Amino acid sequence: MSLLPANELIPKLRNNRVDLYLDYDGTLAVFAPTPDDVLPDDNVIGLISKLADTSSVRVSIVSGRRLAHIRKLIPVKGILLAGTYGVEMQTPDGNEVHQIAYDSIRPTLDSLKPRWQGLIDGRNGFYLEDKGWALAVHARNAEEETGLQVLDSAEKMLTPNVLGEHLQKIHSYRFLEVGPNNADKGHALRYLFDNFHWEDSIPIYIGDDDKDEDAFQAINEHNGFSILVSKEERETHAAYILQSPTEVHQWLKDAFIAT
Repeated sequence: MSLLPANELIPKLRNNRVDLYLDYDGTLAVFAPTPDDVLPDDNVIGLISKLADTSSVRVSIVSGRRLAHIRKLIPVKGILLAGTYGVEMQTPDGNEVHQIAYDSIRPTLDSLKPRWQGLIDGRNGFYLEDKGWALAVHARNAEEETGLQVLDSAEKMLTPNVLGEHLQKIHSYRFLEVGPNNADKGHALRYLFDNFHWEDSIPIYIGDDDKDEDAFQAINEHNGFSILVSKEERETHAAYILQSPTEVHQWLKDAFIAT
């Protein structure tokens, strides 16, 4: 089924309250050079500030980045921030919520980190990201065959004994992550639906990659609207499409911010 232009949604949102869930990288902003680069964008901050001041909109940022990064990227009061796919959250009143005890997973990650670092030392195009709650190897910029070989070696270290009862593997394009079992955006949104439900609101999720698919499914289950950010259509659980962060910004202005 072809994706529909997201602009078709705007008339349906008039005179309604909206629970707006937004990914960050690739959705609100272009990708940073590395996952540990924290480069606040004044345009994004200004846009989210205006949305947060709109009485009919409630804003949540749901990202794979660590919560500390999201705080710096969007220093806006009164919104919900969910980092590491929702494992760590900051509620609109500033309280922090964790979905799992940090000490239950960190010793394993500390043991694994030097082993993964040894796989990529001296190789070009790799990046090891330590999110605190998760550990990830990025190989998008590596030579393809070498990248796949390194990721395969890294994955072989993730035996059932290493993963234990609390950790899981998270795959993406030339990317491998190990993190908590409940580190996925679908779980995060279902938690928010159960604990921060805004009565009589329309839920919307906007995201760009395969780790947003769980969130699209969760939004669809709650009769909301799911919007993919992509230059081309692909297999997705989303129903609508925008092509770039620039289009996302314009759509949010057209839908919610009076000119």
